[in-house]
Amino acid sequence: MKHIHGFLASPPLWENTQFGLEQFTIPAIDLSTFTPQPIPERLRLGHQIEHIFHQILSHSDDYEVLAHNIQVKKGNDTTGELDFIIRFRESGKLLHIELTYKFYILDPTITEPIHRLMGPNRKDLFFTKLEKTKQKQLPLIYTKEGIETLKKIGIKASELEQQVVFMGQLFTPYDLQTPSITPLNTACIVGFWIRMDDFESEVFSNYNYYITHKNEWIHTPHLDVVWSSHLKILQEIQLKHSQKRAPIVWIKKPDDSIEKCFVVWWSS
Repeated sequence: MKHIHGFLASPPLWENTQFGLEQFTIPAIDLSTFTPQPIPERLRLGHQIEHIFHQILSHSDDYEVLAHNIQVKKGNDTTGELDFIIRFRESGKLLHIELTYKFYILDPTITEPIHRLMGPNRKDLFFTKLEKTKQKQLPLIYTKEGIETLKKIGIKASELEQQVVFMGQLFTPYDLQTPSITPLNTACIVGFWIRMDDFESEVFSNYNYYITHKNEWIHTPHLDVVWSSHLKILQEIQLKHSQKRAPIVWIKKPDDSIEKCFVVWWSS
């Protein structure tokens, strides 16, 4: 259930309509009657999150999932994929949803707020993903191949409305004023990011730590893990950094409060 709770606790990167994209409202579900289905851990995190979203939609009384992960092909080549097609049970309205859940650090050295968001390895830019969604993923249903693919499952592209679920966890730079992310949702800020030189300092020496597995990134931090000392966690982080991977680390303070941070491997 930690995956489900973590997903449901995640606010959207914006509300209503922004950048020409309308956010789908995640349905409220009765968790007391919800039985989560196992999610294969071998799947990459993005596909695990698709499983979570599918289960939430399926448990809702308001929607019917007609199709998901629909591959659109041109000959033998896959030109794209449609994430979800759902039907509103009451109105019969059909909706195509593209789902995105990202983890971004904020780079204060960049002037334009929406360009400040990037993956912890300084790749996977928010603006690039935004443009791909607008220019490629959503228009896919109107291509010849998209129309034909939908026709095979009894859906007319012309009858589909389109929305997105664009969620994210944002991390601000350590020990600096939070840079502006207007017009994005500041409720998405869940922690900070820090360089190894700063993380090795005495300030952090007396806390306890836990390095999350990738499939735990979505979780809300909790105490029910095996905590490590600063010295031990430095060794584990160095191993991750040797592979040019930035881990999410939970920091447990003496009052049992927990902070969440990316420790990045690059210096500038």
